[in-house]
Amino acid sequence: MRSYVKSGLLALLAFSAAPMLHAQASEGSDQWQFEISPYLFATALDGTTGSAGVTVDVDESFDDLFGKIDSAFMFMFEARKGSWGLGFDGMYSKLEDEKSNSFVEPDGNVVSADLDITMTQQVYQLTLAYRLHDTAKVKFDILGAARYTQLDTDLDLEVTGTEVFPGGTHSLSATESWWDPVIGARVIAPFAGNWAFVAYADVGGGGGSSSDSTYQAIAGVTWAFTESLTAKAGYRYLYQDYSDSSNGFVWDMAMEGAYAGLGIAF
Repeated sequence: MRSYVKSGLLALLAFSAAPMLHAQASEGSDQWQFEISPYLFATALDGTTGSAGVTVDVDESFDDLFGKIDSAFMFMFEARKGSWGLGFDGMYSKLEDEKSNSFVEPDGNVVSADLDITMTQQVYQLTLAYRLHDTAKVKFDILGAARYTQLDTDLDLEVTGTEVFPGGTHSLSATESWWDPVIGARVIAPFAGNWAFVAYADVGGGGGSSSDSTYQAIAGVTWAFTESLTAKAGYRYLYQDYSDSSNGFVWDMAMEGAYAGLGIAF
């Protein structure tokens, strides 16, 4: 049974949300500028998770998780006017997995079990940014944000049992959600014509109904190959330490991997 629990928990994340971090409004512009950026974040997992007193250690690469993806959709939107920017980041991903196992009891009877796992993750972040420094060589923003995370799990276990392990179908559904307030900073440094280096970092949490702690760091580049289209790529590290004492849920997890997206300005 522990192997089934681990399989379900490992399937939880194959993609996650990247924060608002790439808009490059023109210096001194008082006109509204908008950008929408569909993107992908291919993540590996490293940490501990569990529920009801059962925890597992997780060390999974993106290749291990990719085959479990049923659907995923991610996008970022930013509006900017002058020194102020407002961003929304949304992600939805659904993962499905099937597991089968069997073992022999001491009396020689064979118990078999089939497990269907469906996991859905949603992450939404609303960010307010202010540009403290804006020149042709470097742009520097400070920001505050609220990040919402929701994890939904559905497990259907079908057992062909014996007197010791009765057969039948057993179902379990669980939902965990929380808000994290975060503060952060972003640096954009244009170079080589239409290229720019981007660095972002934030920290937040604080316990209670939020993560005990959460932080992330991002480094990447952008390439504006037209006035309205910008390619984006880089690497992201995100850590969350959340727990719920009412049901023993634990999510002490680092997620890291490459991201890529396309910014469409209008």
